[in-house]
Amino acid sequence: MLLPIVQYGHPILRKMSEDITKDYPNLDKLIADMYDTMYKAEGIGLAAPQIGKNIRVFVIDATPCEEDYPEVKDFKRVFINAHIIERSEETVKTCEGCLSLPGISEDVERPTWVRIQYVDEKFEQHDEVISGYCAIVVQHEYDHLDGKVFIDYLGALKKRLLKGKLAAISAGKVSTRFRTVLP
Repeated sequence: MLLPIVQYGHPILRKMSEDITKDYPNLDKLIADMYDTMYKAEGIGLAAPQIGKNIRVFVIDATPCEEDYPEVKDFKRVFINAHIIERSEETVKTCEGCLSLPGISEDVERPTWVRIQYVDEKFEQHDEVISGYCAIVVQHEYDHLDGKVFIDYLGALKKRLLKGKLAAISAGKVSTRFRTVLP
């Protein structure tokens, strides 16, 4: 089932998400719906707050970026109760966009690798270091769980220049290929 995607300005995008247990109702269906929604919206990641759920779940399938970033081949995962516990000091700037901020893309500086602990859809524990473009995608989706969006990393001037576009998104004055939820 395709789910509507919450747009910038909605308060859930600024809330800290909560861990869940393996008996969370209809978790398998939620994950499948998140993937379907992400694919329909032509995204490579989707976090639960973006579909109105205040839980620590996000899905990623970065394989569409394989031509530009070969390391993302087969990088398709479900992250539940994810917590980044370490980040590299070295950073890289990469252009990012977001399904909750359609029509906006900007260069964001992020650590080149992260160490993340999470459980997958079978609630099997993982503790791994993720690097390269995979780390960028993970950090972007992870930020949604902590109430952040990528524009939070921009300087004051860039944010001022985006003010009109952000207001238009919040007002629903933007065209998308998917259903949306406005603030």
